[in-house]
Amino acid sequence: MQTRVNIHTTEPQAINAVFGLENYIAGTNLPKKLIHLIKVRASQINGCAFCINMHTREAIKDGETHKRLFLLDAWKETELFTEEEQAVLQLTEEMTLIHEGGVKDSTYGFMETFFNYQEISQIILVISTINVWNRIAISTHMPLDD
Repeated sequence: MQTRVNIHTTEPQAINAVFGLENYIAGTNLPKKLIHLIKVRASQINGCAFCINMHTREAIKDGETHKRLFLLDAWKETELFTEEEQAVLQLTEEMTLIHEGGVKDSTYGFMETFFNYQEISQIILVISTINVWNRIAISTHMPLDD
């Protein structure tokens, strides 16, 4: 791939702002496994190889199973994910593909079944942040790390 701008070096303040969101997310009480599922699923939808590579490795390191990660893009066709995870994955898909009709009231209602307003807000921030990272990585052709 053609070399493109490295936003980390040209706009460090902006990148640090996004890392600020990551630090906020890390300080929440959201389960790491749930955060990993969000990051991997959004990255799959967006086709971000850099982020899929990074976040699947992190998920495995934090105890996620290979089987669930292998089947994440077909989560609706399995019984591997809890109802809470299904609600979050549905929200992740609708937010990542927001141009296709936004977030359905039924999806938001499903989220309210399992999460309070603070947790829903935090989940929305996780989804938004990974979508920012996906767009940065894809548009700048960030190379895979080892």
